[in-house]
Amino acid sequence: QVQLVESGGGLVQPGGSLRLSCAASRSIFSASDLGWYRQAPGKQRELVAAFTSGGRTNYADSVKGRSTISRDSAKNTVNLQMNSLKPEDTAVYYCNADRRRWGLGNYWGQGTQVTVSS
Repeated sequence: QVQLVESGGGLVQPGGSLRLSCAASRSIFSASDLGWYRQAPGKQRELVAAFTSGGRTNYADSVKGRSTISRDSAKNTVNLQMNSLKPEDTAVYYCNADRRRWGLGNYWGQGTQVTVSS
């Protein structure tokens, strides 16, 4: 069973910062394209940032320059640092482990709420 455990969400004022973290098992961490997605009320789930083949990163245009995705191999975590947060960043953020390149499935964490409001 794939387990992805997210942490770090919460309430933050516009212009503030948050760091989301997703912990995975070693086997998942080493054989997945890891990333973060978000879903706002009434909207479809969308990519925020993700690692792709060859270790490249892919960011949504809406967060480019404000967000950084990173991996910590010692802790088996994938992190999302978000700065200059805007009310439109409010959403449930989901950690994703896409293992389809390895012939396996596509997995999601339980989600963590991020609310940007004054």
